[in-house]
Amino acid sequence: MSFALYMIGFLIFLAGVAWGASVAGVPTLYIGIGALILLGIGIFSAVGRTRSKDPS
Repeated sequence: MSFALYMIGFLIFLAGVAWGASVAGVPTLYIGIGALILLGIGIFSAVGRTRSKDPS
């Protein structure tokens, strides 16, 4: 559940950044490339923060 909440929050953040870049006049291609990069970083971060630790 915490993974889903993390990703929902990150997607809202990503949408805000993309919208701001669009309003600032950044070309759509660059917005798409940046969004994919940030989405990948968001997935890596969410997995790292929400995976359970191995008991040792």
